[in-house]
Amino acid sequence: MTLTERWTSRVLLVDGDDRLLLLCGRDPRRPGARWWFTVGGGVEDGESSPQAAVREVWEETALSLPVGRLGPVVWTRQAVFSVDGRVFDQYEEYRLARVSAAEVRGMDVRTPEARYGHRWWSAAELATTAETVRPKRMASFLPDVLSAVGLDRAPVHLGNFNEDTDPE
Repeated sequence: MTLTERWTSRVLLVDGDDRLLLLCGRDPRRPGARWWFTVGGGVEDGESSPQAAVREVWEETALSLPVGRLGPVVWTRQAVFSVDGRVFDQYEEYRLARVSAAEVRGMDVRTPEARYGHRWWSAAELATTAETVRPKRMASFLPDVLSAVGLDRAPVHLGNFNEDTDPE
């Protein structure tokens, strides 16, 4: 299979209760393969990472979020994975964006990427779930982001992974 390089801009959408919105995906070619992931996606030609982030937020939640509402990059990650018969080598950047209760009520999460569900997760729920969550070990890194500790420092690199072969 051909390896497709992909750059993504992801958003940690957090509500007033410090819960993180995650979408649920599945691989149609692997029965039972299911995982939870953050809002965001691929950076398109001619687009900056922040522009891609707000476009993806709009496409996936119908929330119009100005670029100025995005925080700095807090995490980076590189992951190789396969889905639907394709293999990706993906570089990811993660930014925090806090949303109000009114914005949460106005969201419409009907994107194909979330056809298997979406949910607001607390850090405690992420730490104890048996579900597969991407990025791995998110629960251990999320509290610093939520408390704003270190948001003025260089992003934390979460690691380089092969999602198909690395153990959870």
